[in-house]
Amino acid sequence: MIYIKEERKMNAKVLEERLIHIYRHLHQYPELSHEEFETTSRIKEWLIDKGIRLEETALKTGVVANIGNNEGPVVAIRADIDALPIQENTDLSYASKIPGKMHACGHDFHTAAAIGAAYLLKKEEEQLRGSVRFLFQPAEEYGAGAEKVIKAGHLEDVEGIIGLHNKPDLQVGTIGIKRGPLMAAVDRFKVVINGKGAHAALPHNGSDPIVASAHIITALQTVVSRNVSPLKSAVVSVTRIEGGNTWNVIPNSVTIEGTVRTFDKEVRVHVKERFYTILENIFNTFLMEGDIKWYEGPPPLINHCSILEAIESGAKSAELKVIEPELSTAGEDFAHYLEKVPGAFAFLGTSGTEDWHHPSFTINEKALIKGAYFLYSSAKYLLQQQHDVLKI
Repeated sequence: MIYIKEERKMNAKVLEERLIHIYRHLHQYPELSHEEFETTSRIKEWLIDKGIRLEETALKTGVVANIGNNEGPVVAIRADIDALPIQENTDLSYASKIPGKMHACGHDFHTAAAIGAAYLLKKEEEQLRGSVRFLFQPAEEYGAGAEKVIKAGHLEDVEGIIGLHNKPDLQVGTIGIKRGPLMAAVDRFKVVINGKGAHAALPHNGSDPIVASAHIITALQTVVSRNVSPLKSAVVSVTRIEGGNTWNVIPNSVTIEGTVRTFDKEVRVHVKERFYTILENIFNTFLMEGDIKWYEGPPPLINHCSILEAIESGAKSAELKVIEPELSTAGEDFAHYLEKVPGAFAFLGTSGTEDWHHPSFTINEKALIKGAYFLYSSAKYLLQQQHDVLKI
């Protein structure tokens, strides 16, 4: 028994070193949404090297692979693979070699951990009671990659799906698992307020869009404070305002942009309705015309309770401490999968130095092997669960 335990430790150490190598390579060569051609090629090489079957796909970037057999249910593991247009500012020996591009959200970590899970599952392929599909998804950050994976048909026979995201503010060895909402729906708005320009000394000859925009920005703050129940939550943030080009001229137009974050579908609809009503009334009050563009992003990420038991068991098998995380107002297109099939998403502690999307963002590599074993164990438990449900 002692010999077996020591052998497992040695095997885990070898795997950990391999995953660190994969992670560092990906980190040095980040690619943006829909540009992940080299990343796709390398993932294929790493999977084929272990005899893992690749699935044909209509996706231009990204990889789909299967491990197991056709005699049981299909469950899926998803990992995103794209990077961000950020100049890295770390002192890592394996820092990004591509100017202006960085894995500042840890998708390189997710990919390496999923490859580790694939390696572990491949060793037990003949014993699996069904199959595990790996979705190495492109374009999570900007390109609605999850929707493209769904459109390509890779979710059609899937009974359940699991995923993870690194969490810098959680310590290595912990994992955040939460019932119900975990991450927010993400909507973006862009509003152009069209007035009439004039000399700043003669404002009565024009129609001032700057004054109108100030009223809009102030009024939008009441959407959350006076239109959303205090027992629920939402965020409305104006993040950009642009108008005018000199000190003594009232401009013809002003542009404002921002984002709305919500966790509840009904609240999401209500906030949008109030947004439009407020803007239209202010346009009428100030005799302005406005162009409103609303860009709907991913829905709220809401975990399915039926899947949580499997990933909680997977977390314990990976010797992770399970905690209940705080809600995150960040968005995640994994939510699209959860509107199609039952699934769950977890936050894996990585003891990072900065939060997501920061130029000094880092990850503690000790979390890699934890992530691999979590995904591997959770997939096995989920297969067993679905096997029992289907009474195969």
